[in-house]
Amino acid sequence: GEFCPLCTLPIPLPLGRHSVFEVCCMKTICNGCNMAAQKRGMFDCAFCRAPCPDNDADQLAMIRARVKKKDPEAIYHLGTKYCHGELGLQKDMQMAVELWTEASELGSIEAIFNLGNAYFNGDGV
Repeated sequence: GEFCPLCTLPIPLPLGRHSVFEVCCMKTICNGCNMAAQKRGMFDCAFCRAPCPDNDADQLAMIRARVKKKDPEAIYHLGTKYCHGELGLQKDMQMAVELWTEASELGSIEAIFNLGNAYFNGDGV
């Protein structure tokens, strides 16, 4: 499972209901830490203090900036966005597989899992 990088407590499943994913630092933060930061008047990222992007274009720009720095989580995340056609991207399984391959070579466990599923299902390979 995932652990919150701020309070170090385990995040309950399903992650989507109990946490927020910040594209600025590629961290999953528990709702408790996020809410505590907001109560203190901090509406930026609770982990890195960067302003949260308002729209898909800003999110994509933040992700691509981290991809250029060879961040495996950002590369995996961009591959997932291509897989589902999110953030205004055209759905492209071949690009997703390429990105997941790069992320898996850099050590992303989630990318290895998605890459295995893609090969098993014959998607984009």
